[in-house]
Amino acid sequence: MKLATLKNGRRDGLLVVVNKTLTKCVAVPEIAATLQEALDDWSRYEPQLQEVYTALNAGELVQELPFDQDQCESPLPRAYQWADGSAYVNHVELVRKARGAEMPPSFWTDPLMYQGGSDAFLGPKDDIPVISEEFGIDFEGEVAVVTGDVPMGVSDSEAADSIRLIMLVNDVSLRGLIPNELAKGFGFFQSKPSSAFSPVAVTPDELGDAWDGGKVNLPLLSTYNSQAFGCPNAGTDMTFEFPQLVAHAAKTRPLSAGAIIGSGTVSNKQGTEFGTAITEGGVGYSCIAEVRMIETIRDGQPSTSFMRFGDTIKMEMLDSEGQSIFGAIEQQVVKY
Repeated sequence: MKLATLKNGRRDGLLVVVNKTLTKCVAVPEIAATLQEALDDWSRYEPQLQEVYTALNAGELVQELPFDQDQCESPLPRAYQWADGSAYVNHVELVRKARGAEMPPSFWTDPLMYQGGSDAFLGPKDDIPVISEEFGIDFEGEVAVVTGDVPMGVSDSEAADSIRLIMLVNDVSLRGLIPNELAKGFGFFQSKPSSAFSPVAVTPDELGDAWDGGKVNLPLLSTYNSQAFGCPNAGTDMTFEFPQLVAHAAKTRPLSAGAIIGSGTVSNKQGTEFGTAITEGGVGYSCIAEVRMIETIRDGQPSTSFMRFGDTIKMEMLDSEGQSIFGAIEQQVVKY
């Protein structure tokens, strides 16, 4: 099943069911007006939404409308929780190597995670407003899951049962602000502005064999300024799978329905020490920072700049038939 939220002038938007090919949709206010409302009582509403999805794909609904991704909010325009992990330890390892720091062994057994701002997500086609290019503007291509209610202290298998939906993420980062924030010893805040999520959120069964219960085994495609930038597989080199990340987030607190847990930047080693750019025959990267890290390690300093005003980023994931699964995140950086 595929779900989206359309802009309607209200803070939480309007829930719609979207067909498999992302061409038609139908509002379902008689079931749930918003996605959060549906998630709050998922066992009751999910079967009803599934019936609508089946009928929509069969062309049986007269009230169907064209689906316009440009009119989408993020599936959850705001959420009770947004916690982002760093499941691809290759990414973390590169960050530390670039600054000459050893990586603690615990990073391979205990996930990194930060709590992001969840009160004002960007829409998947919204501009990314930034005050200054000096902040070091970067994109980060990720996958995320949306949970139901998760009790404190759940096991990995119990956490897996709580996963309701899957989305893509552009976790916008301001790299120039990160070092000073981390030096304070209290984590990210100003360096992590509003994130954006894919137009559509899908139930795990929608992915078929590409979802193995813990990760999505498909390439995440990033196109930067109309040039292919990365296509790493989200199921490769993922040290911590989603059930582990959800259980980690719920170790000392419960999670409310609608909590979003991110994978961190999708990153593949590709059989090399640092990974390889698409222009060199590799699968590329999901953020500019990794390119700069590799340049620093190899050349002593980075040569690729972070994003400038006017730069664009597109993120998408295709199924085995080349059909877009989640729709596309397509954003431009603009001066605030």
